[in-house]
Amino acid sequence: MRTIQFREAICEAMSEEMRRDESIYLMGEEVAEYNGAYKASKGMLAEFGEKRVIDTPIAELGFTGIAVGSAMNGCRPIVEYMTFNFCLVGIDQIINNAAKMRQMTGGQFNVPIVFRGPTASAGQLGATHSQAIENWFANTPGLKVVVPSNVYDAKGLLKSAIRDNDPVIFMESEQMYGDKGEVPDGEYTIPIGVADIKREGTDVTIVSFGKIIKEAYIAADELAKEGISCEIIDLRTVRPMDKDAILTSVKKTNRLVILEEAWPFASVSSEIAFLVQEQAFDFLDAPIQRITTADTPAPYSPVLLKEWLPNSADVVKAVKKVLYK
Repeated sequence: MRTIQFREAICEAMSEEMRRDESIYLMGEEVAEYNGAYKASKGMLAEFGEKRVIDTPIAELGFTGIAVGSAMNGCRPIVEYMTFNFCLVGIDQIINNAAKMRQMTGGQFNVPIVFRGPTASAGQLGATHSQAIENWFANTPGLKVVVPSNVYDAKGLLKSAIRDNDPVIFMESEQMYGDKGEVPDGEYTIPIGVADIKREGTDVTIVSFGKIIKEAYIAADELAKEGISCEIIDLRTVRPMDKDAILTSVKKTNRLVILEEAWPFASVSSEIAFLVQEQAFDFLDAPIQRITTADTPAPYSPVLLKEWLPNSADVVKAVKKVLYK
């Protein structure tokens, strides 16, 4: 095992796959000459050349459409958005073309493409740069949605996403690119659609994904001091969702808290809550609690932003509520 940064894991995953398959290329704003806005493609232009690592204009609608068309013609593009907020300019190409092409052509065209970049808040970047919209994409049949929370998962899941024959939304975090973690020396992949139990417990299940799961770890450590045992499930993939992992855990702990860095209305946590009440209602010993951001655009003020975001104290409070403590 060796220790690398999150950005290096992303770069390694893309580079290893591009060495394996010449049909794969990377395109996006500043991915080539500048080595990536977050240095997640450092050195790739020098290795693969300008035909496979392509700087684009600030025109997400245009280069997203180019990538979808090239995927239909035998290429396997990786599209980097500087943030997923900017993909909204090209969301028509993702939702109306990439996600639907296989069905609309009766299976004549696959669209093997990865759309990747940071999601959710990254500090004081304002409302238009701080949106977590994975639930939008997860609502769309034909798309797979991956949101890793650590270095090891990021590399293994990105390699699987690049090899997948369907369009994959791969969502990272600006605040995680400098995170460090261990990865194996050799090649490995992680299957899409399989959650991971990051911490086993007996009293309550906490389900989360992405960088906000770190708050669950902090809360679990605090609760352990009081003798409360938390089981933490990292979804890793929002769609397809590993429903069995969630249900199995809830049937063991009989309590559920869901932590998500997104707005509450029609969120991923809403779907999980419905799943559990439908298929494991009789196992619940308390109403399900979910923790989300406030139902407003992200504030710029650091004081308001701190209140807007979920934190470990919110998790502790929710866990104690389902335990009637």
